[in-house]
Amino acid sequence: MKAIVIGAGMGGTSAALALRQIGFDVEIYEQVRENRPVGAAISVWSNGVKCLNHLGLEAQTREIGGMVDSMSYIDGLTGEAMCRFSLLPLIEAVGQRPYPIARAELQLMLMEAFGLDEINFGKRMAAVSDGPDAATVEFADGSSASGDVVICADGAKSSGRAYVLGREVPRRYAGYVNFNGLVEIDEAVGPRAEWTTYVGEGKRASVMPVAGNRFYFFFDVPKPEGLPYEPGTAKEVLAAEFGHWSGGVRALVEAVDPATTNRVEIFDIDPFDTWAKGRVALLGDAAHNTTPDIGQGGCSAMEDAIALQFAFQEHPDDPRAALLAYERSRTERAGELVLRARKRCDVTHAKDAAATQAWYDELRREDGSNVIRGIVGNILGGPLTS
Repeated sequence: MKAIVIGAGMGGTSAALALRQIGFDVEIYEQVRENRPVGAAISVWSNGVKCLNHLGLEAQTREIGGMVDSMSYIDGLTGEAMCRFSLLPLIEAVGQRPYPIARAELQLMLMEAFGLDEINFGKRMAAVSDGPDAATVEFADGSSASGDVVICADGAKSSGRAYVLGREVPRRYAGYVNFNGLVEIDEAVGPRAEWTTYVGEGKRASVMPVAGNRFYFFFDVPKPEGLPYEPGTAKEVLAAEFGHWSGGVRALVEAVDPATTNRVEIFDIDPFDTWAKGRVALLGDAAHNTTPDIGQGGCSAMEDAIALQFAFQEHPDDPRAALLAYERSRTERAGELVLRARKRCDVTHAKDAAATQAWYDELRREDGSNVIRGIVGNILGGPLTS
């Protein structure tokens, strides 16, 4: 059986590897002309790591993953530790250590596992259609490709989504801007094996270790959508927003390289239940675009890939039945994660100031058990963590 995968991001390459693992002939088409991941790094929680392990990438993932042993929340204004706790109970509960990973390194690992020279770059999908014996993709350059199935892993602004649903779906602005990048580890900002998060005023500054003696950092700033921004001015913007915060945050702002800092307006999409139409299906952000507030967007895409594999193992000779089984196995779980992330987003970023203050007060009483319970709840429920 032959699969055409549109998109060489985490979801697309994971799906390609998962289908190839069960004997599919797989072709990947990607609209960009070279590997340029968006964002500095990603939290690969234990469910995502288990997916990578399943794809035969356990050793490679461990090599590029950061070691996080503990987690803390710090009052951003005073520098006072609100709570600090070990992640060992989480690891014991789910049977796998999570890894923060630099996005470029994760993407390259997946591409190389598939075969970097086998990926068709510079191919923008113009149209997709279903037929009695095959599904076909037409590309902007006039070429086309056909297969038994087409998997549209073409991101948050998916063009395949409108085909599958028969309508456009608006993206919803989540109310904040995220600045992110990589800096050298500095224990004035946070311990080298800890995920450290500073909170206050509905804003957030956070660091977590990735391989290579680096912190992945991000800052969240509630802002209206569409404000003008001059590239290369991240340090000035962050200094204006966080210059009155504690010394650890100011040290992080000082370490930021504005030339390599990403600025992203955060969106999500209301969950929907139709992911497949005939021989065409959605995967990853195309199916469940979410905010990064619980760190499950990429992990959910990897879960999609494994669920897709399982569906074809159950229906090896019927592509349409397999895609409908895949849809049934994923829509409720993925949609729930979108809504959990949205709820966490609203509390973190002070959509309701009283609710956010109550959260800050809870953090000061936290021994880690409630936070870990919530993270475990996000991890459990996927194809490899049921």
